[in-house]
Amino acid sequence: MTELAYVNGQILPIEQAVVPIEDRGYNFGDAVYEFFASYRGRLYRVEEHLNRLERSLRELHFPPVSREEIRDAVLRLYEASGIERAGLYLQISRAVAPRDHAFPATGAPQVIMTVRPVHEKPPELRQSGAAVITVTDIRWARCDIKTVQLLPNVLAKQQAVEAGAFDALFVSEDEVVREGTSSNVFIVSAGRLLTHPLTPRILPGITRQVILDLCKKLALPAEERFFSRNDLYAADEAFLSGTVTEVLPITRVDGNSIGDGKVGPATQKLYSALREDAGAAEQAS
Repeated sequence: MTELAYVNGQILPIEQAVVPIEDRGYNFGDAVYEFFASYRGRLYRVEEHLNRLERSLRELHFPPVSREEIRDAVLRLYEASGIERAGLYLQISRAVAPRDHAFPATGAPQVIMTVRPVHEKPPELRQSGAAVITVTDIRWARCDIKTVQLLPNVLAKQQAVEAGAFDALFVSEDEVVREGTSSNVFIVSAGRLLTHPLTPRILPGITRQVILDLCKKLALPAEERFFSRNDLYAADEAFLSGTVTEVLPITRVDGNSIGDGKVGPATQKLYSALREDAGAAEQAS
């Protein structure tokens, strides 16, 4: 089991990996990323992550990047690591070029990756639920593109940490709850799951879609619909979703208990179903 990096085709120890100082990802945040996780030695939902990566590249008008070459590189790095439960970070920047706001006339996209063991969420959060806070959404208007421009997310996460909470939820000026700093958010109200519709204001989470698909299989009513901060406070259940977050219950928001303050049945059922889905994917691949 070895933590490794990948830099434009070369696999090497993480501590030896470097990128040029004029990489546009460093200078402008002109880069996109994906994060893959594995279960029992198999990367989960690889093609879905590649679909989203391609969309991000397309939306930012990147030069062509071969999906097949990226897939091969991801699998090669993961297999070289030998890490059974891994988190693999992939970043593609536009180019290395002298600092200028306009796109460079020459230069190829730069591909870097790292692979490490997954940093699992504390078991007590899954058993008792997490506390979160709400913050005003100050991010740019294209949160649907998975770019490395995450400073507002960093500031919101730090605000949560300083408040003794696990995470922060972004809320619009008109009180619509959008998503967490690195996850989507669901609530359960009157027996129905609700989550923010896919708009430019949220990331189209891979796990978010898996959950919606699982709801159909489990006959759990679910709807993509806007809901407010007050709807969140009044919800019976709430949870975060994400690649490593998986299904993480929320039991307190801004100091207020959600429902009875305990992890709810729909949250528990969906967490179990997601883990089972990951196991089924491993066997089928």
